[in-house]
Amino acid sequence: MLNPFVRIGSDETVTIIVNHSEMGQGVYTSLPMLVAEELECDWSKVVVEPAPVDPSYNHTQWGVQGTGGSTSVLSEWERLRKVGATVREMLIAAAADTWKVDKESCRARNGRVIHSSGKHLTYGQLADKAATMAEPKDVQLKDPSEFKIIGKPVKRLDTPEKTNGKGVFGIDVNIPGMLVAVVSRPPVFGGKVLSFNADKAKAVPGVKDVVQVPSGVAVVASGFWAAKVGRDALEIVWDHGDNATLSTDGMREQYAELSKTTGIVARKDGDPQQALQKAAKVLTGAYEVPYLAHASMEPLNCVVDLRADSCEIWTGTQAQTLHQIAAAQVAGLDPDKVKIHTTLLGGAFGRRGNPQSDFVVMAVQVAKAIKAPVKVVWTREDDTTGGWYRPMWYDRISGGIDSDGNIVGWRHTIVGQSIMTGTPFEAGMVSSDGIDETSVEGAKDIPYEIPNIVVDLHTTKIGVPVQWWRPVGHSHTAFVVESFMDELAHAAGRDPYEFRRNLLANQPRHRAVLELAAQKAGWGTALPEGHGRGIALHKSFSSFVAQVVEVSVSSSGEPHVHRVVCAIDCGRVINPNTVEAQMQSGIVYGLSAALYGAITLKDGRVQQSNFNNYKVLAMNKTPKVEVYIVSSQEDPTGVGEPATPPIAAAVANAIFALTGKRIRRLPIEAKGLKEA
Repeated sequence: MLNPFVRIGSDETVTIIVNHSEMGQGVYTSLPMLVAEELECDWSKVVVEPAPVDPSYNHTQWGVQGTGGSTSVLSEWERLRKVGATVREMLIAAAADTWKVDKESCRARNGRVIHSSGKHLTYGQLADKAATMAEPKDVQLKDPSEFKIIGKPVKRLDTPEKTNGKGVFGIDVNIPGMLVAVVSRPPVFGGKVLSFNADKAKAVPGVKDVVQVPSGVAVVASGFWAAKVGRDALEIVWDHGDNATLSTDGMREQYAELSKTTGIVARKDGDPQQALQKAAKVLTGAYEVPYLAHASMEPLNCVVDLRADSCEIWTGTQAQTLHQIAAAQVAGLDPDKVKIHTTLLGGAFGRRGNPQSDFVVMAVQVAKAIKAPVKVVWTREDDTTGGWYRPMWYDRISGGIDSDGNIVGWRHTIVGQSIMTGTPFEAGMVSSDGIDETSVEGAKDIPYEIPNIVVDLHTTKIGVPVQWWRPVGHSHTAFVVESFMDELAHAAGRDPYEFRRNLLANQPRHRAVLELAAQKAGWGTALPEGHGRGIALHKSFSSFVAQVVEVSVSSSGEPHVHRVVCAIDCGRVINPNTVEAQMQSGIVYGLSAALYGAITLKDGRVQQSNFNNYKVLAMNKTPKVEVYIVSSQEDPTGVGEPATPPIAAAVANAIFALTGKRIRRLPIEAKGLKEA
């Protein structure tokens, strides 16, 4: 082991330990590329290993180990290149010492150290000796002009095992003596068990035990199906608690009233009130977006082996350190006695980084109750009806334009729950006056030149658990801001693309992606009859994305997206294959939400349960997606999430261009378009 991130074997295998979780976004390839570039190793010899929980692997910005916020490459860009360069210099030092020559006469190339005389030694031959060499304090990183791997399209290292079935996801883990548990939880958030009868559950073949845990009643069996059938046979009397009458219709009315008042001000420039009063034309719109589920393909699961003095956990997680601490508290152990094995993740989108560690805590609770190794599995219905959601939002927004069509005033009031309050991140993400920065991101920092602007926030307290969802706050603010910008453009009699472009004179990176997307999409050219075109732009996770979409609407009002042209500036590109894939993925994810996604509540219960009534975009509905990357010398920025925010607005704007019907509420309802 040459350092916490690199191990070189005598067989020349270069094992790179990756401290970020692989959930489909490609970090098991892009992060090793950073190390390999500077290490000058043979890429064909590189293998990946997930990191254990250890401070050595903490996120460089967060101070804990975790994956999210589209930060994996951004946060490791410098550290992992230094890791590679440091090991390279240690290998060179080992070779020079072996040959008794100056280090300056040696160079590293493709897994070998070569002396100026032509003699050479492989990394495998040098690794043991190199591990005894002192780490250099300062290393010289390559000039980007020397890059051989970074910036090139590289096949993903995790593809073979994911296609040949050898990849191990959390759901695949089995350990000796392991039982499987399914937990029945209250049908209403905040409910409690009053009493239960387990006789019918225990009569199911394979059921071993039925135990009450703080989160509900667990049925433990020899396998998943027996546990699930046993749970279905349970008879439980619930105390539904204070949320028994909760409904999204009621919340909507409450939010709409709140939006008519001024909340806590997050940004104020100039005098928006006076500007709106003096404007030649004022537009006001109320926008609504619903609760959203994460809908990962792999259901939640967690394997726990709890002993008197230790606890081992196998799960797909985005938050190793938080889960370690939470598990230790439940187990009654010190955190260093909890070992977490990070598996592959079958999708996550934030759900497996829950700051309350709900699914890990539940699994440790069950293991503690039954005193045996256990895998706790959530069915898809469990997570859809009792999970953690992207908050529901209600936005009221007004804009004023003068007689020349210029925006002179902007007022934006946001209503919704905070995802940061009560979490370990509250201190850093919620201001002293109560502004959750994730609630206003993408609204507080709009790039357009508007002289008078105010953005304010009402943070509601509702008994529905909420957390981050792919692009976090940007997932709703981009829809509102870019839809309303389109409204103002049409009200001013301007082309929506030119209208935006003229407001971005001092934002060259925004303007560049906007122009690239418009150019590649053929903005302004004729479309087939019955087709419309819309445009949207958004910056999130330090990356700039513009999208142009082409839609049609069927006679029944169903929108169909035919083509998406996406331009992104994410700084220096590590692997263009990954950037393209993440843009496609983010667009499909955002389209699913725009066209279908909604979690609603009635009488305190979630009304959706599975993919039959919480739909995602089917392959035959997926549009052609074209991705264009702006060449940049800036440091890399995020790609996992930035494609999602603008797509709903781009689609809604295209529908308006085609039908004249303005979409202010998601998901887009076919009924409303048919009536149009």
